[in-house]
Amino acid sequence: MKKLLILAAALALTPAAFAANAATAAQTTKGEILDMACYLGHGAKGPKHAGCAKGCVAAGAPMGLLTGNGTVYLLVENHADKKAKKAYAAAKKLAGEKASVTGGIVTKGGLQAIIVDKVSKS
Repeated sequence: MKKLLILAAALALTPAAFAANAATAAQTTKGEILDMACYLGHGAKGPKHAGCAKGCVAAGAPMGLLTGNGTVYLLVENHADKKAKKAYAAAKKLAGEKASVTGGIVTKGGLQAIIVDKVSKS
């Protein structure tokens, strides 16, 4: 009986745990698209680093978005939407530049990410 109560409690909490990881409704966030390898490795960002950022992202380095308040979001491709996949590819070309990124924000394991739906140069 005790095991059954523990199982029931765990199952009752499961939807709440999954809901905490669900993406928010799409919103637009502005900032600089980062090459995360150089940014995390040695703080590289800004116009002087844009050429390097574009090369690193094209070679497969992950991208992030640094907002004006210092928050960094990992940028991830939206696998469910073909148009959004094009937006993620367009974001790579804006590495090192200011951009507006639209998509749902998800937090998992302490990491914040934007699932990219749209991107434009700011």
